[in-house]
Amino acid sequence: MAKELKELTKRAENYSQWYNDLIVKADLAEQSAVRGCMVIKPYGYAIWEKMQQQLDKMFKETGAQNAYFPLLIPKSFMSREAEHVEGFAKECAVVTHYRLRTNSDKTGIEVDPAAKLEEELIIRPTSETIIWNTYKNWIQSYRDLPLLCNQWCNVMRWEMRTRPFLRTSEFLWQEGHTAHATREEAEEEAKTMLKVYAKFAEEWMAVPVVQGVKSETERFAGALDTYTIEAMMQDGKALQSGTSHFLGQNFAKAFDVTFLNKENKPEYVWATSWGVSTRLVGALIMTHSDDNGLVLPPRLAPIQVVIIPIHKGEEQLQAITEKLQPVINGLKDKGITVKYDDADNKRPGFKFADYELKGVPVRLVMGGRDLENGTLEIMRRDTLEKETVSMEGIVEKIEKLLEEMQKNIFEKAKKFRDEHVHECNSYEEFKEKIKDGGFFLCHWDGTEETEAKIKEETQATIRCVPFGYEQTEGVDMVSGKPAKHRVIIARSY
Repeated sequence: MAKELKELTKRAENYSQWYNDLIVKADLAEQSAVRGCMVIKPYGYAIWEKMQQQLDKMFKETGAQNAYFPLLIPKSFMSREAEHVEGFAKECAVVTHYRLRTNSDKTGIEVDPAAKLEEELIIRPTSETIIWNTYKNWIQSYRDLPLLCNQWCNVMRWEMRTRPFLRTSEFLWQEGHTAHATREEAEEEAKTMLKVYAKFAEEWMAVPVVQGVKSETERFAGALDTYTIEAMMQDGKALQSGTSHFLGQNFAKAFDVTFLNKENKPEYVWATSWGVSTRLVGALIMTHSDDNGLVLPPRLAPIQVVIIPIHKGEEQLQAITEKLQPVINGLKDKGITVKYDDADNKRPGFKFADYELKGVPVRLVMGGRDLENGTLEIMRRDTLEKETVSMEGIVEKIEKLLEEMQKNIFEKAKKFRDEHVHECNSYEEFKEKIKDGGFFLCHWDGTEETEAKIKEETQATIRCVPFGYEQTEGVDMVSGKPAKHRVIIARSY
């Protein structure tokens, strides 16, 4: 095994360091010169692009259209919706000037005090305010509704503790913003988009998720309800992987967005917003990967099949290449991404380790003996199993294998998740078991006081009231008060 892989920290030794090592060694991202921000490298960005492409298709199938709104938001807009500004105030980066000048001793540059902005501008932490100010001009009548817009962009939230992909000051995401004539339509839209996210997570990322609704204290700032998908990482912690918000009429009232209904009477519109970010790349890494490197579900792998010839001399390489060209063409015709690595700048062993580290799902190898026998060595990244197979029907075999791997990766993650979901009725038991991670189904009395006590004493939070589990009334394990349902409590990222 290559030296680089030996240097990868083992998950059991230090899960956090393993994650950081893997991001760097697999060429996904690196730290930038700006505190809390990262450079997403081509291989990491290729994963995000695949996510974008599929999500964008799914959004458009619901009727959403893409648009783009300004990066900078007038500070006065942020104060229009009280809960919203309170929720983001501590994370806002503010632009105060628009020009620099050379300093007096000509040794550097400084902000030109004469170029102070009349109104300071906020670098968007999210775009509700600028978008609803715009929607005021777009919506006049019920005929203009529903209005379903999405934008792909970057946002800035000045985080104090950062971790690549999971929590950075600047990150990439999409944010959908919709306007509706009725409360029912808006609530249905929020729930529909939650299902879109869950479908994407499970069918493309192979990440099993729990769908549910957030507690009042965990809602998005300015929302009446926040719906979430929660995924479990290999260390038993929860990762909020996508949210959809029912905003009611809060932003419509703040920005005076009304429409004339069918009776020609003015009404405030009803709103939603929904988003996922490059955090999904972090979820992908921490759900599936192992001590050898990335394990990528085939549907999101930038390279699905790598083919490596092992040869002695140019003549044998040419013969192997000619033999493999129909396989390469056949795979590409099936829409499978293939890399034929015949470069002679690295030894085969190094290539094997490198592609294993980068999580390429299928590796094919042909050497001189394979050339004579009409065979290939095939290795699948999810199980590391190798076998020598005939070239006959190899394209169809690989196509079937990729689908089998996609399913296997999901089932493995689901089995792990299900084995680490526990019903718990004793607070003492909970406080002991939460140290090992997992999702705990516990009765909750619905009070902020109980929620705050759990967080303070265990560093765990109420992730959601889950939809996928049978609900029964009971007794809160902390307060002893009656509880209407069980919630999922977990430590989280």
